[in-house]
Amino acid sequence: MDVRGGADGYGGAMPGLDFDPLERAGELWEERIGDATSMRLATSIMRVHQIVLARLDGALKPFGITFARYEVLRLLSFSSSGSLPLSKIGERLMVHPTSVTNVIDRLVADGLVDRNIDPRDRRRALASLTPAGTKVLDAATEALTALDFGVGGVSAQDQRTIHELLTPLRRDDWS
Repeated sequence: MDVRGGADGYGGAMPGLDFDPLERAGELWEERIGDATSMRLATSIMRVHQIVLARLDGALKPFGITFARYEVLRLLSFSSSGSLPLSKIGERLMVHPTSVTNVIDRLVADGLVDRNIDPRDRRRALASLTPAGTKVLDAATEALTALDFGVGGVSAQDQRTIHELLTPLRRDDWS
């Protein structure tokens, strides 16, 4: 699997540099501390996260949403009832309840989501897509799909392999 790339943001030399700073950090780690395998992986995951998130947020900027907001809109669109409790959104997206509340607040303010009291349990708030939210979601999905969700520089087979390799790290958070 070759994901080194270069100026495309998948590793290799960075623009303006003749070396890969993450590789250099790994070399220095090994010289001064010891085995750098875990540090290299964690640092690479974090850097790729930053790169991909910047690409996705850039593609979503014309629609006035971030990727975090897009995820909530998409999750609501997948709901069979058309709405979800905020607690369920947090569970499904594996984020803190405060983060869900903040995202929902922004989506409500922008007219993309409605927040209502659950008629079956008045202690719970439900979020649902508005027609404007559906329109933004559809256009945003087209933009993200055209961008291959920011990972188009990696072959489909390598994308599947990377996804499989990262599954144990994601599952660790489920328990």
